[in-house]
Amino acid sequence: MPKFKTLLALLILVAISLSADAQCAMCKAVAESGTKTGSTEATGLNVGILYLMVFPYLIMAGVGYAIYRHKKTSKRAETPQ
Repeated sequence: MPKFKTLLALLILVAISLSADAQCAMCKAVAESGTKTGSTEATGLNVGILYLMVFPYLIMAGVGYAIYRHKKTSKRAETPQ
């Protein structure tokens, strides 16, 4: 029975991801058609995408820096003076 629940959950996740993929294609089509007609909506869409893309990288950089500092301070504590 647990395998059935796992399979069902996997199928639901796949079905959700398929609908999200279609919306990205729609945004791309709107941006491409807007660029051809000289609309500035495509530029705004691209700026919005870049704005949303920056924050995960900033979070990853912060976590990486925190790990670096933690390792650096733990090395100092281990070295005899």
